[in-house]
Amino acid sequence: MTPGAAIAGPDGALRCPWALSTADYVAYHDEEWGRPVHGDDALYERLALEAFQSGLSWITILRRRVGFRSAFADFKIAAVADFTDADRERLLADPGIIRNRAKIDATLANARVIAGWSPGELDALIWSHAPDSAARPVPRTLSDVPAVTPESTALSKALKKRGLRFVGPTTAYALMQACGLVDDHLADCVARRP
Repeated sequence: MTPGAAIAGPDGALRCPWALSTADYVAYHDEEWGRPVHGDDALYERLALEAFQSGLSWITILRRRVGFRSAFADFKIAAVADFTDADRERLLADPGIIRNRAKIDATLANARVIAGWSPGELDALIWSHAPDSAARPVPRTLSDVPAVTPESTALSKALKKRGLRFVGPTTAYALMQACGLVDDHLADCVARRP
């Protein structure tokens, strides 16, 4: 077996190796990761969750996603932009989320910034950084999957220039993977799009 190559899951189908450590990961991998996501609120949610994930395992965020959605008004940009200092204190005390002050503050600040944009502007900005899929080699092993790309670096710079926080190149690339701007499912993975 080639290290980092797709491996058989409980149902015998080949999957990216990272997806097989828990049932939560299998479902997320098969049904969500790498599937195109559009809409400002949906992309704001993914951007916020990727920022919260920074320095942590994605499973930590995935298992608290319901709590995050409850705490952050389902990531409706307009609603989060109106959060008060009392809401901030509530978030800092909420055991259903990651109570990291800097990440909470960034999530609130980002909502306030994006709330001033035109409808669809976040979606258009993020998707304008999708690379040409035909020009990208299909990853055969995990070692073929980058952590940062020129496109994620450009996206990070564009988001920062517009006033967003906690959007470094690695976070931007994780967002691109999660939201289907790139398809980093391995070549032999059952979830890879044709």
